[in-house]
Amino acid sequence: MTSSADATAATKTMAIQAVKSRRIAPPQTAAKEDRAADADDATSDASWTKQKAAVVVQISAAQWGVIFALIFGGCCSNVFTLETIVKNDPQAGNLLTFVQFLFVAAEGYIHFFTPSRPPLFIAKPHVPYSRYAIIVTLFFLVSLLNNIVWKYHISVPVHIIFRSGGTFLSMVVGYICGKRYSNVQMLSVLILTAGVVSSTLFDAKTKNGGDDEKNSTNSGFGFGITVLFLAQVLSAVMSQVTESTFRKYGSHWRENLFYMHFLTLPLFLPVRNSITTEFSVLASSPSLPLIPPIFRQYLPSIFSISVPEQLFYLFLNAATQYLCVRGVNNLAGNATAVTVTIVLNVRKCVSLLLSIYIFGNKLSLGTCVGAALVFGGAGWYSIESSRIRERQKREATK
Repeated sequence: MTSSADATAATKTMAIQAVKSRRIAPPQTAAKEDRAADADDATSDASWTKQKAAVVVQISAAQWGVIFALIFGGCCSNVFTLETIVKNDPQAGNLLTFVQFLFVAAEGYIHFFTPSRPPLFIAKPHVPYSRYAIIVTLFFLVSLLNNIVWKYHISVPVHIIFRSGGTFLSMVVGYICGKRYSNVQMLSVLILTAGVVSSTLFDAKTKNGGDDEKNSTNSGFGFGITVLFLAQVLSAVMSQVTESTFRKYGSHWRENLFYMHFLTLPLFLPVRNSITTEFSVLASSPSLPLIPPIFRQYLPSIFSISVPEQLFYLFLNAATQYLCVRGVNNLAGNATAVTVTIVLNVRKCVSLLLSIYIFGNKLSLGTCVGAALVFGGAGWYSIESSRIRERQKREATK
């Protein structure tokens, strides 16, 4: 799934905001020290803005094309491979999660490989392992819960819509932690939340019926929505923990991405039997020739290689997940937080439309209206958040 990519974007965006927030907020000491701190903040903030603008200007059209190709190609292809797998085997959630984590962890291990540090041969992290233990546990639970809901009759479109509404829970957790929000931010989140509720209720209504089979399906759908809600709660808590970690130990998003996946791998031991069973099911799927027949007739028989179709899609799912993560990271490094949020919301909208078009998923009018409210509310919240940050910068320079 693209959940890792979205989490990565949020992680990197929070890193930037955490570092900047330490510059914006002046120390509460004497007035003279305040003015000196403000002057330093203004210089630092202006310097950061100029550097950011310079980086954006230096990025060529071709590089921007690569970034958007990775996001819309990688992330949307990831949703396609995901739905191809779960439509054939809704029980494959644990295997999907494990393979995605293993793929990202393997790539990160190559990056952080350090021969002088046995026995794991990886560089010493900037963040203590005790703090990573909290983040890793939350990340594992969120990813696992998001991927096991397929067995409870949750469609990919509803999954996309529901997860796009996590801003409300993030705001609640943030408020508990002492954050405050503007009226526009709260209104936009209310609109977004209304869209999530509308989409969920209307989709549940289409699954409801009079016979026992439909009632059983609707019951499973309700439990699946509960699991998704729990995942969003844990995700909101994880966001706050990650943000506080960046504030305390600095911005190390690349390291955070690796350790979040690498340290999570042992947590799959309790579900190893499920992973093995799911792998066997996918391995027994019909064979898929790697070379199309139109080309195979011109090649020696040694090139007539076939693999189980579902295992092929499993590999593509992990590979496109990696491409998606790389695209999101590049975007977050060369664009503002509001741009990242808007692009990711557009990407989710495109994934939703592709899911409807390619796989024939049908959404009621109420679900479509709810989806529009979700994406519209998310965009409005992002624009308002950007406006507030700009205002804080101007006030810090006075």
